[in-house]
Amino acid sequence: MNRKHIIKIVLALMIIPFLASCVTPRRVNYLQDLSQGSQIQIENKFEAAIAPYDELNIIVSTSSSKKELAAPFNFNSNNLTPSKTNNYLVDVNGDIQMPILGNIHVAGLTRLMLQDTLTAMLTNGGYIDEPFVMVRFNNFKVFFLGGGKGRVLNIDNERCTFLEALAMLGGDFDNHIRRDHIAVMREINGKMVVRYLDPRSSDVFNDPFFMLQQNDFIIADTYTTGIVKTEFSYWLSVCSLITSTASLILSIALLKKS
Repeated sequence: MNRKHIIKIVLALMIIPFLASCVTPRRVNYLQDLSQGSQIQIENKFEAAIAPYDELNIIVSTSSSKKELAAPFNFNSNNLTPSKTNNYLVDVNGDIQMPILGNIHVAGLTRLMLQDTLTAMLTNGGYIDEPFVMVRFNNFKVFFLGGGKGRVLNIDNERCTFLEALAMLGGDFDNHIRRDHIAVMREINGKMVVRYLDPRSSDVFNDPFFMLQQNDFIIADTYTTGIVKTEFSYWLSVCSLITSTASLILSIALLKKS
């Protein structure tokens, strides 16, 4: 093997690690088809629907002078302050049990719809003339699995988009995670339904799974060229070792010739 062939082999071995770790912007950049002044019509407007095993915080108050009328509908004395004692767990049938009002079917309603329903029940039942009802989700969570990691994202309100969840993941979404094949898994009518979203395209805005629901799973794959980061690091160290060895052999060969 002559000197030129040895140099080519060494150069090739030195380039391999860089090629293996290369990730092009096209693979990872979000919303690549947007430009200055782009406008996107959002077709799917979404509010989270209440489902079994959700935990709701419900506060009843009144603007009238007889504030004591609202007290029986709250477990705590200060009915303007959210309290854990005012939490209601939706049972397997989609119902909650409220003081005086009794059993109420809430599954399928949005937060605002339940507020209107309770307001009407309090008014029509003659309990409170001017009731004010506040409903909040206490357990809106989204789960992430990908790149050998897992995280729980706690959402402060009942609205979270797919892109917002990706932003919350931050460093867990590294360059070796595929952007074109991200699954959102959701339970619908007793079945787990999976859709794949591509945040690199603005089409993601009108995907029916763009607006996340409580207990959704976001599942991401890694690129086959990158594999898992631990395995990638292993082979990178192997290539570095081979490169160093080849460089040493080349140096010895050049010294002997000189």
